[in-house]
Amino acid sequence: MKIVVFGADQRVGALVGEQVVDLNATDPALPATLLAFIEAGDAALERARAAIDRATVTHAANAVRLHAPWPRKRIACAGGNYAAHSYGMALNRGTTGITLESQAKRIRDDGFWGFWKVLDAVAGPGSDVPYPKRATYFDYEGEVAIVLGKRGADIKAGQIADYVWGVTLGNDWSIRDGEKGPVRPVSFNLPKNFDASASLGPCIVVGELDPQNVDVETRVGGELRQSYNSSEMVFSFGEFLEYLSRGFTFVPGDVIFGGTGAGTAQDSTKLNPDGSRPLDRFLKPGLLVEVSSPRIGTLSNKVV
Repeated sequence: MKIVVFGADQRVGALVGEQVVDLNATDPALPATLLAFIEAGDAALERARAAIDRATVTHAANAVRLHAPWPRKRIACAGGNYAAHSYGMALNRGTTGITLESQAKRIRDDGFWGFWKVLDAVAGPGSDVPYPKRATYFDYEGEVAIVLGKRGADIKAGQIADYVWGVTLGNDWSIRDGEKGPVRPVSFNLPKNFDASASLGPCIVVGELDPQNVDVETRVGGELRQSYNSSEMVFSFGEFLEYLSRGFTFVPGDVIFGGTGAGTAQDSTKLNPDGSRPLDRFLKPGLLVEVSSPRIGTLSNKVV
């Protein structure tokens, strides 16, 4: 089942082919908003499947606006979690004597790291993403993301299937200019937090996808930049959930981004002989960025 958020009232719907089924209008017992729908659990999903079979209120998908399927909860993002991406980043920092295999081992030996997106709004499919004024090097990161459907703390990695409500696509928009001043163990993560610094969509696939086996491609201006599978994550979604939930309660609607594969502008840009970075592969206003997966669809955003 593909769940979307659509229309001026941001109602929850099911995407069936080229049609959006208004679930609440078909079955008034179903919540009309995404968070309430997630919180209603398995019973709501069963009613939703029945509502799809007898759909009475539908809209052509190309005639309604799809919003980010974001339940307005927290977004945790895995950092440096794909060896090929991290390997390219290391090479472009001047690191020598490394291999893809040694980089994967280093990631696991160094342990978990990442950041939180602290946003009031998330960009959806077809939304414009403003180019941050403070950026010179603006980058994309196509990612697989999970949406949690159950409350819990101190969760074990092996329990991940009990907590994943659905799977979607994300774009972790990033400023690559580097922060000035001393490196601190805790910061405000400004390179990862600015208006529209995350995109989600186009839908959440519920009950049909293994989040650890999702193909992802990212195109920039039509050019294929990223192509990878979430099985390449160094730390799995379950491991991240276990790490983050130590003494910390996750709630329905929380989102975890799994990290990005190779092919971002940062990891694929070779430094000039003088150490400066070319701008060619970084984003510019007017470019369309498309993150896609065969079972989820395409998350398209234009940089403006």
